[in-house]
Amino acid sequence: MAARPLVTVFSLTGEKSAETNLPNVMTAPLRSDIVQFVHYNMNKNKRQAYAVNIRAGKQVSASSWGTGRAVARIPRVGGGGTSRSGQGAFGNMCRGGRIFAPTKTWRKWHRRINVSQKRYAVASALAATAVPALVMSRGHVIDEVPEIPLVLDNGIESAKKTSAAKEILAAVGALDDVEKAGASKQIRAGKGKMRNRRYTLRRGPLIIYQKNDGIEQAFRNLPGVELCCVDRLNLLQLAPGGHMGRFCVWSQAALEALDTIYGEDGKRIPIASMTNADLARIINSDEIQSVLNAPKEGQKSYAPKANPLRSIEALEKIDPYAAEQRRAAGEAEKTRLKNKAAVLAKRRDTRNARKAFKKQGKAFYEQASKQGDVCENGFTIS
Repeated sequence: MAARPLVTVFSLTGEKSAETNLPNVMTAPLRSDIVQFVHYNMNKNKRQAYAVNIRAGKQVSASSWGTGRAVARIPRVGGGGTSRSGQGAFGNMCRGGRIFAPTKTWRKWHRRINVSQKRYAVASALAATAVPALVMSRGHVIDEVPEIPLVLDNGIESAKKTSAAKEILAAVGALDDVEKAGASKQIRAGKGKMRNRRYTLRRGPLIIYQKNDGIEQAFRNLPGVELCCVDRLNLLQLAPGGHMGRFCVWSQAALEALDTIYGEDGKRIPIASMTNADLARIINSDEIQSVLNAPKEGQKSYAPKANPLRSIEALEKIDPYAAEQRRAAGEAEKTRLKNKAAVLAKRRDTRNARKAFKKQGKAFYEQASKQGDVCENGFTIS
């Protein structure tokens, strides 16, 4: 939000001529959500009804053949002699049929918007025009503009020539934004070019005046420039596309009229719900802490419940015998792991002894076979 108490008024030659108070509406809260919602609904109010022909796709005599002929029950064109006869008709899946749910002209085209909501959105959009960062983020070229909001002498309302308007804008550094808008003109993509909207153009400055003494004729031919009377401020112009931060050029009389339009005698200026968003500072402040209840003592704390399938202590409270069995099994497992090396060594020695005995027996039979034949019972046959 803008917080400067005074705004500089520039002459038509770009020199500082006076100062004026910043209107209170320029300090309204910036609510982009309200601006987008109101703009989205306002933008629907200029639509025109459209619909397909009520007889489109149904201008043929067709009826279903019914069941028993091994064809679908879709209505079929009667007659004969052409490829059209027997074709499906009417359905949206058929060639030459109607569309699904044909559009009607009695659709709800327009939207009603709460007056208070619309005023809130306009106030937020006005406040955003006084923030240079938001104006630049919208894409406006204001590098040479001396001050935002840009306020000019009331003589701007008496300009009648476009050449004079260009000189005024060039003197205050606002002509760059007009040239940017003019350079952006291009042919629209799509069929809109055949429907009286052939070209697209970026938005330039918005000239806001109080009295039309020729200013409309002077500025209306500049590309991207729009004009608006301060008594008829429009959100569609203040926040095109629902994006706040339009570059506005005010006449001094128009800026001073905002205090009459908004304020005690005019429309209410919205106030932010919170002027300080630091929640930690708010909660820890003396004002809040003084009215809070003291912490309650004596509250019993309970240990978390243990699972007896995992915890032996929890199992012992339920079944001491089962807990003792589990402890014994655990000790036995530890003992088994501890003696595992000795048991394996003993088994290994026994296996080696068997291998040695078997080897000795093989050697004996080999020796005996060399001396003579050996019977099954171990005796030698000479």
